[in-house]
Amino acid sequence: MFGQSRQGAYMYANMGLETGVLAASPNKLIIMLYDGAITACRGAIVHMQQQDIQKKSDMLAKAIMIIESGLRMSLNKKAGGEIATNLDALYMYMSNRLTIANIRNEPEVIAEVIGLLADLKGAWEAIEKTQQVGNGAPLAYSQSI
Repeated sequence: MFGQSRQGAYMYANMGLETGVLAASPNKLIIMLYDGAITACRGAIVHMQQQDIQKKSDMLAKAIMIIESGLRMSLNKKAGGEIATNLDALYMYMSNRLTIANIRNEPEVIAEVIGLLADLKGAWEAIEKTQQVGNGAPLAYSQSI
């Protein structure tokens, strides 16, 4: 009985997330990617403290996937110029740091990446507030976000 209830709740939550993604502006999608990476990093620290190596590794892999496949791969280096190039290098740095944190079990390294992600997220939130609805993605990112 409880299994079905949990499954229904999960499906409802997932549908809410999908609806949020479909309705989000390109800037908001970038912010959502930052949120996901930050949440995964925080989860990794918790699992690291609990000495749950598998869950820690899973959370760090998720954060790296969001950074690499979400944020980094969606960069438009042609249109974004130096900003996109710098973001690309920063995303590569973050992925490398998270890999090191996973291998060495160093929560302070994960905290460093969380700080970088949070700073970038704050910048995109400021952009989101200043842009009018429908202006499209910032030049540093592909229009297909």
